[in-house]
Amino acid sequence: MLVQQILKSKGDNGVLTIKTSTKVSEAAQILAERRIGGLVVSDDGESPDGILSERDIVRSLAVRGTGCMTESVEEMMTRNPVCCSRQDTSDAVLTRMTDGRFRHMPVVEDGKLVGIVTIGDVVKARLQELAMEKDALQGMIMGH
Repeated sequence: MLVQQILKSKGDNGVLTIKTSTKVSEAAQILAERRIGGLVVSDDGESPDGILSERDIVRSLAVRGTGCMTESVEEMMTRNPVCCSRQDTSDAVLTRMTDGRFRHMPVVEDGKLVGIVTIGDVVKARLQELAMEKDALQGMIMGH
């Protein structure tokens, strides 16, 4: 399955971005309210400058304490996030996420942010593929 199919199944809600100057506490509030695990950081709203995940915040809290919540996300974000395109396969994206140990991947076309996929999105797509393959094989075996 291609990333473009995953994005289509998610619906077109756009990509929620925050600026590098956003306070970490505000980003944490957005993550909690939206029940999401990561935000793309983009000052122009078009190109990903970084990504901030729940894990980034928790790690910083553990190391530096609550004072980090008043800092800007620029201090904490992962810079130059690994991105994919709409034409990448779910298997390729899953491999990159697993190898890199991250769960959110911006989708970029011609340098512009067009979506975001999570490891949950990719696993769901892969499970759907496997179910379709299973049904097709059962149909062939049963002679349907």
